[in-house]
Amino acid sequence: LMVWLRRTTHYLFIVAVAVNSTLLTINAGDYIFYTDWMWTSFVVFSISQSTMLAVGAIYYMLFTGVPGTATYYATIMTIYTCVAKGAWFALGYPYDFVVVPVWIPSAMLLDLSYWATRRNKHAAIIIGGTLVGLSLPLFNMVNLLLVRDPLEVAFKYPRPTLPAYMTPIEPQVGKFYNSPVALGSGAGAVLTVPIAALGAKLNTWTYRWMAA
Repeated sequence: LMVWLRRTTHYLFIVAVAVNSTLLTINAGDYIFYTDWMWTSFVVFSISQSTMLAVGAIYYMLFTGVPGTATYYATIMTIYTCVAKGAWFALGYPYDFVVVPVWIPSAMLLDLSYWATRRNKHAAIIIGGTLVGLSLPLFNMVNLLLVRDPLEVAFKYPRPTLPAYMTPIEPQVGKFYNSPVALGSGAGAVLTVPIAALGAKLNTWTYRWMAA
């Protein structure tokens, strides 16, 4: 009975982690509200989202041992973020108020690396982690190009929780970084691998807890 309870609790925990990931997205993910640091915000967002996806997705993928679990994890994150986006929409804000990150394709690459290497954990960490870090900024920039002009939305609908000094101002595009996708991908590819390794290590600790 205890083993069953622990397994059930663990599978439900994936939903809790995905919900918390959604909350992080709402806070760090409003890069549609570009300020003077618009490209810097995109780079920071890309790194935070790629590492967050990697640690959770690889954790559950290695726990189940089934390629496809990472995509399942990313799908839950996407659904909950869309629900939060719908809440903003219900309050009268435009549909583009919150941009839902494109997690699913990057998670599919993680699943693919695990499947193609015949469930090799280390390959999933190194290859999959690198692919997640490289691809997520690219997918998110394509996603951003498909929504309305972010500056127009930001000026028209300032976020009510932002203090006055963070109100969107005239942007200085290219002042600090000329290629946010390249910088985000490069930094993400480096940082996502050790974070993926952390997710794998958390898996080991989970097995020890279940066996206790």
